[in-house]
Amino acid sequence: MDGLYVEGISKTYGSVAVVNDVSFHASQGKILGLLGPNGAGKTTILRMIMGITAPDRGGVFFRQGSSQTQGIPRSAIGYLPEERGLYREAKVLSVLVFLAGLKNVPRPEAKRRALHWLRKFGLEEYAHKTVEQLSKGMAQKVQFAAAVLHEPRFVVLDEPFSGLDPVSQDLFKAEIRELANAGAVVLLSSHQMNIVEELCDEIFLIHRGREVVKGDLQSIRERYGSFRVDVELPPGLKPKVREELVETWQELNQGSYRYILREGVQPLQFVQSLPADLPIHELTINRPTLHDIFVRVAQGGAGHEE
Repeated sequence: MDGLYVEGISKTYGSVAVVNDVSFHASQGKILGLLGPNGAGKTTILRMIMGITAPDRGGVFFRQGSSQTQGIPRSAIGYLPEERGLYREAKVLSVLVFLAGLKNVPRPEAKRRALHWLRKFGLEEYAHKTVEQLSKGMAQKVQFAAAVLHEPRFVVLDEPFSGLDPVSQDLFKAEIRELANAGAVVLLSSHQMNIVEELCDEIFLIHRGREVVKGDLQSIRERYGSFRVDVELPPGLKPKVREELVETWQELNQGSYRYILREGVQPLQFVQSLPADLPIHELTINRPTLHDIFVRVAQGGAGHEE
């Protein structure tokens, strides 16, 4: 299957194993969410994938058709870093053409593509303004264009939605999905779990340098999350629940409660345990969100897959 193959990579700095035997596959035409708490090893993994640093063990391979290469050719990578790196005193169009040239795009074609992206993002009038004249959101759009202008086969997006308003976030989501639809391998790292949940085809979550959770979102919810039940009652009323059915609970606001059921407890068991005369205004049952699972992993509450 075409795509990126990360096979058993490890990286140690001094006595600290920052990444420990990590393996995953990112398919062509799919969006993979690479997630983890701060310090989990995500940045080190990205650097090893892009050839910035070498793994102590393991390897990174890129397969397309009948060919497979160790590592990814630099010209095939599109990278949007979390820390922005545009030349602040350069003019927007000039910097886009320059960066595309570094990826072997001929200057006339680079200029055509750059203007296309500026029009798409509503920034055509800023083509001859300097980067420092842009707002944070505008600069983010320019940096996104710079990352994909050369039509890369492998795209790494590190916190791409930072500084964007909701309209621009929707625009980015559409463009990222289009990159995958066009056949690129897309690796997305973000702490905005609601967007990751909406956009990513598969999730790979690490903690303390190790794999913790991987797979499509639905299967992850089924494997790692108990049911969540929200109950809304008249203000001041609190239901009595059987403690053996509930792992945790919290009062969201007056009369509104959220219960996380223990592993293996079905929602019907919980509902049937409530008093028959309880005046319930609303009751909803959900699998946990990606945010819930992420917090649980960050707090050390999820085991490793074996």
